[in-house]
Amino acid sequence: MAAHRRRFVLSPTGLLGRSGLFAGTTGWIERFDARVEQAIAPWRGKAAADRVFYGASSLGEFSLIWVALALARALRGGRVNERAAARALLGTCVEFLLVNGLVKSLVGRKRPLEAIEHPLPFRQPLTSSFPSGHATAAFCAATLLGEQDAAAPGYLAAAAVIATSRLYVRIHHASDVIGGAIIGLGLGYLLRRLMPLEPRRSDPT
Repeated sequence: MAAHRRRFVLSPTGLLGRSGLFAGTTGWIERFDARVEQAIAPWRGKAAADRVFYGASSLGEFSLIWVALALARALRGGRVNERAAARALLGTCVEFLLVNGLVKSLVGRKRPLEAIEHPLPFRQPLTSSFPSGHATAAFCAATLLGEQDAAAPGYLAAAAVIATSRLYVRIHHASDVIGGAIIGLGLGYLLRRLMPLEPRRSDPT
C-alpha cells in the first residue's frame, strides 16, 4: 500500500510560553525518551504491527472504543453495570476537558517529529504532546469500567495497547504516554471514590 504523507505542525507553546514545562528539556527525560524510541524502532514497518498499532490508535480517537465498551457494559443490565457505564462516559468528558482544555494548554510540549511517512491513514493532532490524551483517556476509562467487572484485565490490556500505539506511530514521547497513564489512573480512582457504584454502608454505632 502506498504510504500516506501527513504534514506535521508543531504544537503551540502553551500558556507557560516558550519556557513551557518541557521546552528545552535536557537530561534524563530526553535520554529515557530516546532509549524507548530505540527499542520500538525495529518493530515499525512490519505489516502485522502496523495494522495492530495504527488500528489501536484510530480506535482511541475521541475515546470511541471506551464509549462503545461503556455502552456494552450498560447493555448487560443491572444497576451496577449501568452506573459503571454512566460513570465511565462522564469520566471521558471530565478527562477530555481536563487534559485538552487545561493541561495541554499549560504545557505546550512539541511532538517528536516535524514530518513522517505513515504507512496507513492517520489523523495528525495539532495539540501539545504532553500528556498523551489517548493514554489518559484509556487508563481513566479502563479504571472506571473495570470496577466489579471480570473484564477488568481486558480493559487494562486494551489501554496499554492504545497507549503504546502512540509511541509506535511516533506522535508522542514515551514520557508523554507514561504521564498520561498516571494522570488517567489517578483521575479514574478519584472518580471511583467520588462516585461509588454502590452506596457506602455506615459503620454500626
